[in-house]
Amino acid sequence: MTNRLPWNFKLQQLRTKLLNDPYYRLQSGEEIQIAVQLGIRIDANQATVDDWLRLPGLSIHQARSLVELSRSGVIFYCIEDVAAALGLPPLRLEPLKPILSFSYYDHESLVSSANLINPNTASVEQLVQTPYIDVSLAQAVVENRVSFGPYRSLVDFQQRLQLPGEAIAQLMYFLRF
Repeated sequence: MTNRLPWNFKLQQLRTKLLNDPYYRLQSGEEIQIAVQLGIRIDANQATVDDWLRLPGLSIHQARSLVELSRSGVIFYCIEDVAAALGLPPLRLEPLKPILSFSYYDHESLVSSANLINPNTASVEQLVQTPYIDVSLAQAVVENRVSFGPYRSLVDFQQRLQLPGEAIAQLMYFLRF
């Protein structure tokens, strides 16, 4: 007779551990399956050292190596890529497959929030540095802001300047309110 706990009890026990300890290290393939059922996923291309260390069988050295590779621009497309980066056979990492996701991020097309311009504080000179804003639009933005106060949102910005949807679709990636 085996001394196995009922599945629901294990699920509840692991749920409690995962909710109370963000550094809890999964112990087995079975715990990985339970974690996946609870909605836990680790994006291999954005994982932190702590994320990697949650997985059974990975050392701190391996976790740090994976994070450094990601930061240097290496993109992991599949479990085989992770295995190759660690110099391991892919079959050794196969049990980790259910919890790992391999999303692609085009870092060149993403605009960081540090590069966004606030039309409520920007000068005409600053606004013309923003893609899709020419001198006449920049002047209109500043004049409207001076006359009617700060823009409340992208919608308010669009309505007050009577900009077409196509223009806002381009500008929304460069403005913050």
